[in-house]
Amino acid sequence: MFTKLAEMYITLFPVILAGIFNMIWCKLPVCDFMRKPIDGGICIWDGRRLFGDNKTWKGFVGMMLGGAVLTILWGLICDTNAYLTAHNYIYATRENTIMYNAVMGVMLGFAYALFELPNSFIKRRMDIKPGKTTDGFKKVFFIFMDQADSIFGCVLVVCFVYTMSIQFYFTYVLVGALTHIVLNMLLYLVKLRKNMF
Repeated sequence: MFTKLAEMYITLFPVILAGIFNMIWCKLPVCDFMRKPIDGGICIWDGRRLFGDNKTWKGFVGMMLGGAVLTILWGLICDTNAYLTAHNYIYATRENTIMYNAVMGVMLGFAYALFELPNSFIKRRMDIKPGKTTDGFKKVFFIFMDQADSIFGCVLVVCFVYTMSIQFYFTYVLVGALTHIVLNMLLYLVKLRKNMF
């Protein structure tokens, strides 16, 4: 069990770092021409925004950029350590090369950002403001989904190069979501996040 847990973290470690990088990237006064909502400010049939102001092109591009750079760097580190290479799922059927890592990093970053959008869409339909939560059971549900949505996408990308069962897929997502919750608490404490959840 410990080995499987270690493998999960070894595989998605660059994505975890890319998420932190993206928070910093979005706060920096660089490439602010991309700080525009993905939905272009469009309201749909219910009069509410499609995704809201928090989902920007800068964040979307930042996840792909961070994913690519950090997966390449992690691949170079893995290349010097047989254990890391042997226990990284993305190298189970493919060779550890810079080009492969760049492609996987972009795909992981893209999936991370893309899979956050349905959750934002649902929250806008329920009139939950961007970056905010709600009350009762819905609050618990959305706290979990806010952390799990992107992991669903990232683990799906891993499935393209590593065969896993449905049970393992959902276990991986659960571990990722719980890790995301702990990281958000830490990022809130160091003031990289406005809200803990």
